[in-house]
Amino acid sequence: MIRVLLVDDQPLMRAGFRALLEAEDDIEVVGEAGNGRDGVDLAIELVPDVVLLDVQMPVLDGIEATRRIAEHPDLADVHVVMLTNYGLDEYVFNALRAGASGFLVKDTEPVELLHAVRLAVRGDGLFSPAITRRLVAEFVSRPPIGGGPDALDVLTNREREVVALVAGGLNNDEIAAQLVISPITAKTHVSRAMTKLQARDRAQLVVMAYESGLVAPRQPLTGTAY
Repeated sequence: MIRVLLVDDQPLMRAGFRALLEAEDDIEVVGEAGNGRDGVDLAIELVPDVVLLDVQMPVLDGIEATRRIAEHPDLADVHVVMLTNYGLDEYVFNALRAGASGFLVKDTEPVELLHAVRLAVRGDGLFSPAITRRLVAEFVSRPPIGGGPDALDVLTNREREVVALVAGGLNNDEIAAQLVISPITAKTHVSRAMTKLQARDRAQLVVMAYESGLVAPRQPLTGTAY
């Protein structure tokens, strides 16, 4: 079972998410919180697989709650999917840097929300299609702030190539096809890069690729899932 914690200040929204998630055979909602501070406390207590976390909440906002969850030593395997009523804005960048695995607008299709939960458990991430291309276009237009290419010196040339393709939105099968390797080999390269860079998931690889300058500005994005 995928154990999910819901953190949103709107009870009606939480009720809707709970009904949607618990209709699935492989998902269980283990708790709810109405503000970020209670959400962090419950995450520490329950150690869910996924936290569905609203960006704007009282007491403690979703960005800071995400950061605290990501930095807690007992929550290394907990993945945060951010939810918002808005599209692309500064919240997206801050959420990714804080450790979020995905970012969805609340009016996304139910199947996309379920897909995001399952992807997060696998260490993948997903952004709403309305956000993804604009997110990357904006991200790469900014100067690199992660220390330049030297930040990725721990990677082999093939691993750097794979990380660049991950940042381009390709999944393992697409990476394998482009590099003429097996999907298992592609997955291994991604996993090794994540381990070397201490990235929680593929979404964090994307952040590192752009902030280090590995990915050139205006590089096209081919997908919506990382």
